[in-house]
Parts: sequence; C-alpha cells; structure tokens
Amino acid sequence: MEHPERFAQLPPHVWPRLRALLGAQEPGGPVVDMTIGEPRHAPPPWVAEVVAEHEAGFRRYPVNEGATELLGAASDWLARRYGVAVPPDRIIALNGTREGLFAAALALSPERKGGRPAVLVPNPFYGVYAVAAAAVGAEPVFVPATEETGHLPDYHAVPADVLDRVTLCYACSPSNPQGAVASLDWWAELLALAERHDFVVVADECYAEIWREAPPPGVLQVPGVDPERVLAIHSLSKRSNLPGLRSGFAAGGPRAIAAMRQLRAYAGAPLPMPLQVAAARVWADEAHVEASRALYREKFDLADRMLGNAPGYASPEAGFFLWLPVPDGEEAALRLWREDGVRVVPGGYLAREVDGRTPGADRIRVALVGSYDEVEGALGRLRDRIYGAR
Repeated sequence: MEHPERFAQLPPHVWPRLRALLGAQEPGGPVVDMTIGEPRHAPPPWVAEVVAEHEAGFRRYPVNEGATELLGAASDWLARRYGVAVPPDRIIALNGTREGLFAAALALSPERKGGRPAVLVPNPFYGVYAVAAAAVGAEPVFVPATEETGHLPDYHAVPADVLDRVTLCYACSPSNPQGAVASLDWWAELLALAERHDFVVVADECYAEIWREAPPPGVLQVPGVDPERVLAIHSLSKRSNLPGLRSGFAAGGPRAIAAMRQLRAYAGAPLPMPLQVAAARVWADEAHVEASRALYREKFDLADRMLGNAPGYASPEAGFFLWLPVPDGEEAALRLWREDGVRVVPGGYLAREVDGRTPGADRIRVALVGSYDEVEGALGRLRDRIYGAR
C-alpha cells in the first residue's frame, strides 16, 4: 500500500535516517547516546507510590478531558509560574504534548482559508509540526530559525499573501534544538501578526522549566492576549523527568479547548486515572524541578568550559541541547560514532531543505541528558575529535 501523497512529501524521519547512517558501522569506543531528548535525572521518588495507591482506577475508563484534580493542578501551576489565571475549563489534559501539537491542527485548522490553508513551521523543527500540517491538507511553510534570526523563526518575513492563508503557527520556546528563548516582546509581536492575519499560535513550551539564568517568558503572559489566538502546551516529560508518564496539557480559549475536547472524545487516548492523579501531584511539586535544573546548569557550565573555545560555540539559554557548529553534520556524526562511540544527531536531519538550503546541515545536536561524568567523558571525545584538543 502506498502512502498518501501528502505524507510521502514529508522529510524522512530523523531516527530511521540516523540508523541508516550509523547502522553499518561499529562504535569506536564505549557507547554514549546523546541523540534523543529523553531526560535521565531522577523523577520524584513517590510517583510510583501514588500510582499504586490509586491502581483501582485502571479498572475504569479515564476522564476524557482530564480529571478535576489534574486540571486544577495545571491551572494552579500556570498561576504560580506565569502569574496568569487560566480556569480549569480552559485546559485539556494531554497524553504527552505530541498529542496536543498534532490534535491542534485537526481541531483548529479550517479546510479552506482563501485557498489552501498554510501552517507556519520553524526550520529546524519538531517533526510533528509538519506531520500535523500534512494531516489536514495544509501547506507547511518552513521558516528558517538560524543564527541570523537569533535561532527563532522570523515569521514577519513571510509574504503577506501567504500569511493570509495561515491557519496555525507553531512556535517553540525554549527552542529545540537551539535552546533560544523568545522574549515577551517576541511573543507579543507574533500574536499581533496572528491577529492581523487571523491565525492561531500553537506555543510548544515543553522545555520552559530547564533554564540557566532566568525563567523563559510564556506566551500566556502577553498583556491583553486573546485566549482564542493562542494554545500553550506544556509537559511533565522534560520538567519532571517523566517522559513515560505521558502527561501534558494545553491551555487556550474556550472555543479552542472545546474543539480539542470534542476531538479527544472521538479519537483521543486519555491518560489512565492513576497516572492522572500522579501527574496532578507532580505539577504541584517544585522541589524536584529545582534539583533537576541545577544538574543541567552544572552540565552546561561544563560544556562552556570544555567547548567555549571551539569556533562558533554559543552557550544555549535553556533546554538541554547543544547546537554545535561543524563543517558537515552528517560527516561529524559518523566520525564520532565510528571513532569514539558517541552518538549525536546531524542537524540537517531536523530540518527541511528550502531554496537549496538546509538549516542545521552544518550543526550537530547533542543532548546533555546523561550523568555529569558521562557527559564530561563524551564531550572530551567530541572536542578532541571535532575541534582538536584545546
């Protein structure tokens, strides 16, 4: 069976592509996987106990939109973190943020808008953005997020006739893979653009709690924001080192959340009730978040010391990736694997070629999710192999 044309035109997925690049090669040293953004710090130690205490909930269908306790915890967290009041009825619990990022297009992107709809996607990008656009028959418009643009997409540079067809705009801050942080002014200007051209901003803020100097501003903090103009998406995966719990949420306007809930009623997969109860407790706790953030800060300080003299090195503001300049991303990733056993992602695998240019083709993405000692050893091998001992 052939794939539908709209999906066949998508860029190859990063992980099969990486396996094809490295699969025939033996690692040249002790294997250190720095590819996937899978947090490995300790989650709260009591999560399993909470799940066990409520195991009877596995015998019931989960609450579709999210348990009252979970929605309340998400609302309380938004108030503590951003100083904004978002009532529980304007929140939907998600089975991981990827569900929400995809469902947003299905629920909120109209089939027509003066012609074929368009969806704005940063380039490089998280793959679900492009797949969501394809799923609703929209044209994905890949907008460079490079050093020249501060590693955030300049959506204002998109032609006005294209912006008039835009239904959704994906924006990620802190950005993946670059670790750039959108200022409150950046968010405000994007929302003003969305108001002028009548589209919804889907704000992927799943890295918002991993920062070094100051907490990143959130899109919901923009003064006077129309709640129907934005959908803010958050997750426990990165914040709380619980990617397997699959707990996130989306906050937006009443109409948007109603549409998301209606879609979930027919096609979604709500989180099992014991996991919803555990997630509510996790959203209410900040001690483990602060401890994890301190560990990341130590590893980024380590990276600054070890790689700070490398040509073009820039220390990220937030998130847990290094976005390192190299002559050729594929060649660098292959060398590191074949000669040192260090596994990284070629930056071009996270992007789409547009007008003959693939943003990130001269980069590698390095995830600092392992232990301090593991990261130190791997960065030493990377420094010596790619940049020469310094």
